[in-house]
Amino acid sequence: MSVQAVLGAAGSPSALAASERVERLQALLAQVERGPSGFASALDAAQASAQATPMPSTDEASSVSYASAAPAGTVGSEASAGSGAPGSYTPLIEQAARRNGLDPAVLYGLIKQESGFDPSARSSAGALGLTQLMPGTASSLGVTEPLNPAQSVEGGARYLAQLLRQFGGNVTDALAGYNAGPGAVEQYGGVPPYGETQQYVANVLGNAAAYRQNLSGSPAGASPGADLADTASAGTAYTGSIPGVNATTTGVIA
Repeated sequence: MSVQAVLGAAGSPSALAASERVERLQALLAQVERGPSGFASALDAAQASAQATPMPSTDEASSVSYASAAPAGTVGSEASAGSGAPGSYTPLIEQAARRNGLDPAVLYGLIKQESGFDPSARSSAGALGLTQLMPGTASSLGVTEPLNPAQSVEGGARYLAQLLRQFGGNVTDALAGYNAGPGAVEQYGGVPPYGETQQYVANVLGNAAAYRQNLSGSPAGASPGADLADTASAGTAYTGSIPGVNATTTGVIA
């Protein structure tokens, strides 16, 4: 859905806010091509936008158990079969985000980037599941079955919440820490000058913007999950250089 379509269809404050986020994202991607200084200033703007989104309370985050993380029927045969259908996990994402004080759009964007919503995803480095937790990290978060969708979503949400607290609520630094490790973010005082990490942050923010845009265009009371597969597959194409990489990068920001 285009920004114009969102504005024309609704014109409400929420729709305008969503369109503004999309425009900021497009500006971010343009700045990525202009070098590290432009990337840094664009990230500051994107992070300010993300912090403006009200976050739910985290009172329940530390006490929730994985047994209660997934309501009955949430993870069905389609999800467990590894179909990668985003809508199958929307309730898990929204509930885990609420328990851990996260923006569900950011958690959605992270999962799409990490695993493409494949619950059986395994990386060559050994990361597992929807949120691609390394075994040691998963264990520290209380995740006993990384390939279990409910555990993976809750564990990833907990880890992202930890990183947000560590970096003072800075969304871009937290996402960079999720990808490159918090030590790298501390070493460079922000998003490290790694092409992969900078592109990762831009992709997650792009996925989050698509989630919000889809949500703003959904009928009142409707879950965004039904249309997320189409939104995710459409994406926004880009071609350009990423700071720290001496080659042209081509891909899709969803």
